[in-house]
Amino acid sequence: MKVIVDDKIPYIREALTMMGVDAVYVPGSHIDNALVHYADALIIRTRTRCNATLLEGSSVRFIATATIGYDHIDTAYCASQGIRWTNAPGCNAASVCQYIQSVLLLLQKERGVQLAESTIGIIGVGHVGTLVANMVTMWGMRVLLCDPPRAERGEQGFVSLQEIAREADIITLHTPLTYEGPHRTWHLADEAFFGSLQRKPYFINTSRGETTDTRALQQALDSGLIAQCIIDVWEHEPHIDRHLLECCYIGTPHIAGYSADGKANATRMSLEALSTHFGLGKVPPITPPAPDKTIPQTTSRAEALLHIYNPHTDSSVLKSHPEDFELLRGNYPLRREETAYRFFCRPLR
Repeated sequence: MKVIVDDKIPYIREALTMMGVDAVYVPGSHIDNALVHYADALIIRTRTRCNATLLEGSSVRFIATATIGYDHIDTAYCASQGIRWTNAPGCNAASVCQYIQSVLLLLQKERGVQLAESTIGIIGVGHVGTLVANMVTMWGMRVLLCDPPRAERGEQGFVSLQEIAREADIITLHTPLTYEGPHRTWHLADEAFFGSLQRKPYFINTSRGETTDTRALQQALDSGLIAQCIIDVWEHEPHIDRHLLECCYIGTPHIAGYSADGKANATRMSLEALSTHFGLGKVPPITPPAPDKTIPQTTSRAEALLHIYNPHTDSSVLKSHPEDFELLRGNYPLRREETAYRFFCRPLR
């Protein structure tokens, strides 16, 4: 069996070797039709578009994407060709939640946002949105949940996008990217959406770049319809809008879900799916390295959490070198989640 693997997927080489799998490792954007012609399986990320152009005439019968999203896979084409595919739902939900947590703590520390007195609108309440909702509820924030597909199925507790626009002080997007249907999310945050905002909120996008109309977002920022924006995902990556990058409060290179813990989860889930499909047996343990820094004694839990991860670090690097978007993403340094640390301090304040 021959497997083509995106060479930026971590912790996978030794595991595949132990599983006796013959793998070829290449950059995701370099995986092409000639390379996959004799491959049995692909393990990829979002930079590889799996469609007829890539797969036509190949022997590929299985695709695992080590990501939550799968809009880079032409699922209809795969179904027509008998190609099974899997994604890694929820793999990096805790990592994105860590990013949102740090962003909110920075808004409180640097921008004077009183979180316990604020309303947050969460658009998209899947794995990530649910974790974020649970976290901010414990902080005493008022939480508005918006998930039209779930509401349409009769689930309770959801509000409309219009109510989010009227009442939220902070808006955060956690939707998949869909281009069709009654609840499409492509340009969900468009000129009409920003024009309907009532409370000059902070706007956060860690979902997919195309869920937000970049031009409309820039206009909303310039005209004061929003207080500021925090952008991790961009239209036309890696060729991002540099003016928006310069203007935004925090701008990062699509790394909100890039904790070592989240990456390890995605790798393990992809290998387990590969093993199940081909009957390869047990997958070796996937364990990320220990944290590369310790937590000093702190005066508050908030201080400790920002010491563990502060998005300003990633933002400063990207703003200094926007041309290195893909390099920064592909060579992201070790980042562990809170559970990898032990620290003692007073409750969050």
